[in-house]
Amino acid sequence: MKIYIIFILAICSNYVNAQQSLDTIYANEKKNVALFFPEPIRQGITGTSNFVFTYNREKEQYFGLLQATPGEESNLLTVIKNGQVYSYILKYKEQLQKLNYFITTKESIGSERPVVLKQKQIVRPPDRIDYFKKFSNHLLKSNSGSIATKRKKGIKLQLQEMVYNASEVYLVLEIKNKSEINFEIDYLNIYKVNGNKKRKASYQKLFMKADYTHEIPNTIKVGQTNRFVYVLPKFVLGDNEKLMMEMSEEKGSRKIVLEN
Repeated sequence: MKIYIIFILAICSNYVNAQQSLDTIYANEKKNVALFFPEPIRQGITGTSNFVFTYNREKEQYFGLLQATPGEESNLLTVIKNGQVYSYILKYKEQLQKLNYFITTKESIGSERPVVLKQKQIVRPPDRIDYFKKFSNHLLKSNSGSIATKRKKGIKLQLQEMVYNASEVYLVLEIKNKSEINFEIDYLNIYKVNGNKKRKASYQKLFMKADYTHEIPNTIKVGQTNRFVYVLPKFVLGDNEKLMMEMSEEKGSRKIVLEN
């Protein structure tokens, strides 16, 4: 019995020490703070919406970018490919003394351990697709202005609204075909761009995967106008960052790049 008691106390002591010794990372809305991990990032979550941690969800990458707006302190929980877990305290600071953090394996607070539950015990998160759909419909019924517009070869791509709601950003877009040929969409990708393209060393183009798309057309016929919505995870653009929309034609050479 004494052996079991000592073992439990040791675990509790290690847990308390880990919680008390978390390192603090400072960020603001003006600069990107880069975190480099020993393995590709599988998941990264911040505790409050005024801190945003972005990483490539499509292609494995070892680094993520952190930005913040003024507000209460929070925390960052990150899981990398091998299951190791990392946790940090996040604080906003106007002047940053450190912009790059190279994380070592020693900083891990533990390893992810899967828990097998019976079917009746599984608790599923609420399905937000219905909410995305309703809010997107509301935005499409509302009158929209124009944030940025790009025209090329008779095709107009326009960003009309960028609405922050909960932990998502809703982009209201419009495509108008004034050409003499139907436009079939091959892809329409959204990127977060940092730096100057002429300076390749500082240029970064980060793909942003949509959580939901609403009424995006496959083909825009001649003379037709289509409005639709992209729902993205919440993000914050810094002073040197832009939002880029890149649309390409499936059976043709027309390609439109819109930056805001």
